Order: sequence, then structure tokens, then C-alpha cells
Amino acid sequence: MTPGAPRTAVVLLNMGGPDSEAAIRPFLQNLFSDPEILSFPLAGLVRPFLARAIAAKRAPRVLPNYRAIGGKSPLREISEAQAAALQAELGGREAGFCVQVAMRYWHPFAAEAAAAIGAWNPSRLVVLPLYPHYCRATTGSSLRDLEAALAAAGLAALPRRVVRAYPDFGPYVDALAETVREGLARLPGATVLYSAHGLPQKIVDRGDPYLDHVRRTVAALAARLPGVPHRLAFQSKVGPVQWLKPSLQEVLRELAAAGVPDLVVVPISFVSDHIETLHELDIEYREIATDLGIRGYHRSAALNTRPAFIRALAVQVRQALEVPEARCTQDG
Repeated sequence: MTPGAPRTAVVLLNMGGPDSEAAIRPFLQNLFSDPEILSFPLAGLVRPFLARAIAAKRAPRVLPNYRAIGGKSPLREISEAQAAALQAELGGREAGFCVQVAMRYWHPFAAEAAAAIGAWNPSRLVVLPLYPHYCRATTGSSLRDLEAALAAAGLAALPRRVVRAYPDFGPYVDALAETVREGLARLPGATVLYSAHGLPQKIVDRGDPYLDHVRRTVAALAARLPGVPHRLAFQSKVGPVQWLKPSLQEVLRELAAAGVPDLVVVPISFVSDHIETLHELDIEYREIATDLGIRGYHRSAALNTRPAFIRALAVQVRQALEVPEARCTQDG
């Protein structure tokens, strides 16, 4: 490491996923124990019981889905590969950069990342979510979890820059556009169907910027892909409450009824492959589209460790470090 160079730790935030069949139930219990996920009047009194009950009920239902994609989520391996690629892109520890992963609901937890950061003894920290679109239930929850872990590790005073969202950040959108063009090369003339993770409508009604952020990404992609027909839909609805519309299944029906023959489906709110891309989009919705008579269905590749995406993350880190304040936020 260059003498006198600042030591910069970077933390990549992500949701996490079960890394074995045995981890599915505790992962779900952690998920539904989050006040941002399970929230209603007096929820704090019953949330631990409800989280255990929901996890016990849902785990057997989703087990076949995980078995269909290898018996676990690949999210840990992908996120750690992204961290390694980003660290190399930044010049490595020799250049003063150490990149860690902090998952919200399964290993490596924020406490594990905080311990690794403390052992490296950095002079500053950059927090970079792997959620491009801010939502209090994802980015917000992960940031609060990380802050608590840093405080518990004695790192509350560590100067840090926080990137909150990057929905239309140029290098990120360019990387995403690469995946869309690759899909269109396989299905020329196809309609592009952007699929974002759903969210209860009430959260947006309370001022959460998630929907606006998703729309900003779609608009930025449309500017890079002029003349390409596209739609936006939402997947992964859970529970009886109203979620963002239109649903992915609804849009598939509309496109099939309109005679659209080919689709390129783009997981616009996910930068890494996991259960919602590998099973929900690749298996469940492919079957629905085929049954509806859609001839061609191609799910564009997740960004994962795509070089253009890793470069985009590196640019985010370097730009964040240019801000002189001890804390900063970026939005786009």
C-alpha cells in the first residue's frame, strides 16, 4: 500500500438469501422479523411470533423453487464476486481499498462486515447499496442495520459517504442497456418488458421514492434505446394488500392479447441473480408466457460481475470520495 494513502473500506449492501436448504426457514424468519417488512399497529408485540409462523408456513412452499435452482440462493457468491471485482477495479488493498459485503437477512450479516472493517482499520468508509432504487424496506432497512452494526463494533465515528440510490446514473444505465441490446440481438424486434420488484402501494403513497426511481431508470434506458417498444411491470407480490400495478402476469396477458410475439424480459431492479430471476422470471413467468401464446421469451442477463457494471460501481465510489463532507448522499 502506498505510504500515507487513506485506507478506504467499501460496504456493498444487499438483501441476502439462504445458502442451503436448511437456511431457508431462518432466512425467512429474519426477513419477516424486520419492522419494515411486517408493519401494522402494535406489530412489535406479535412480530416475533408472526415471523416464526410465516417462515414455518412459507419454507416448505419455496423449498421446491430453491431446489430447482440448485438448492440455495447464489446471491452470496455473486455479491462476494462483485466485491472482489470492485476491489480489483479500485486497485486493491495496495491502493487502499477493501470491499466487504453486508447482507440484511443472511450471512454475511452487517455485524460480520463491521468486524472485518474494524480489523482492517480504515480511515473512511463508502456505503454502496446493490439496490439501484431507494426503498425504505430495502436500502433504508439495510442502512439502519449497518449503522447499528458499526456502532456495536466501535466504528460509529468512522467518516463515511453513503450512496443512497443511482436510478439514472449514467454508467449504471449503460451497463443495463448492454444487457437489453444483447437480448434484442437474440430476438430482433421484440418488445422489452422491464420487471421490477413489487411494493405495497401504501408505501409509495407515504412518499417512498421507489416507484419514481424505477421510472427514472426506464426513462434513461428508453433514451438509449430509441424506437424500442417497452412496458414496465411489477413482480413478487406477497399477501392480500394492494401492490404496485400493473403486475407482470397482467402485462403478459395484455401483450399476448395484442399479438406481441417476442419479449425480452429485463429484471430492472435486481443487479444480481437470485430466486426472483432464476426461478420466478426464468421458470414461472416463462411458462405463463408460453401458455399465453408468446413465441419468444428471453430474460436478459443480470448485471452480476459484468465489467461495465463493476466499472460503474467504481465510479460511484470515487465520486462519493470527492465529496468533502464526512457524510454525503447520492441520488442518481
